[in-house]
Amino acid sequence: MLLLAMDTATPAVTAALHDGSAVVAESSRVDARRHGELLLPAVDRVLAEAGVKLDAVTGIVVGVGPGPYTGLRVGLVTATTFASALGVPVHGVCTLDGLAYAAGLDEPFVVATDARRKEVYWARYADARTRVTDAAVDRPADIAEQVAGLPSVGAGALLYPETFPDVRGPEHVSAGALAALAAGKLAAGEDFLDPLPLYLRRPDAQVPKNYKVVTPK
Repeated sequence: MLLLAMDTATPAVTAALHDGSAVVAESSRVDARRHGELLLPAVDRVLAEAGVKLDAVTGIVVGVGPGPYTGLRVGLVTATTFASALGVPVHGVCTLDGLAYAAGLDEPFVVATDARRKEVYWARYADARTRVTDAAVDRPADIAEQVAGLPSVGAGALLYPETFPDVRGPEHVSAGALAALAAGKLAAGEDFLDPLPLYLRRPDAQVPKNYKVVTPK
């Protein structure tokens, strides 16, 4: 087994290789505006570090979000293109699940990433591998009662300390953690998500509903 994992659902552009037992190479860079520029070089770096060619990969793992429209689709399009070219399966994993797995907590907690617009993408977990709510997008103040008393993980939690006072690491998702989670799911015969974007809301850029008439009648 050699899994190539990637995620662009958050400001972290991250790629990793996992051989079924451990992460053999990983590259991550935080830059919210350069997902398209940074992902393929990150893939090249992990392949070079591991000393393998792309055709050695037996499966693709990709974070499906939730995340902003433009950044999220960079990883998904790249993952599905690689899978099609190589003739290997592509496994979708919730990005929040990757953060939860990396946190490694064995108690109830919350994962929250920055959704912009003064909102967070979030979900509650019973432990590092068990999500107990669907991923959602909300204003922190609106979910304060639901997350009260729980430790939290993720960059979204760091932005709103009044709602998330007990923030643990990591701040950003890691493709290595995403790959390790996927390797465990494969070994256990668990299902994956389809490699489709989990947006949770409409994109920021929208076609105006009513065009202003600028030509003479």
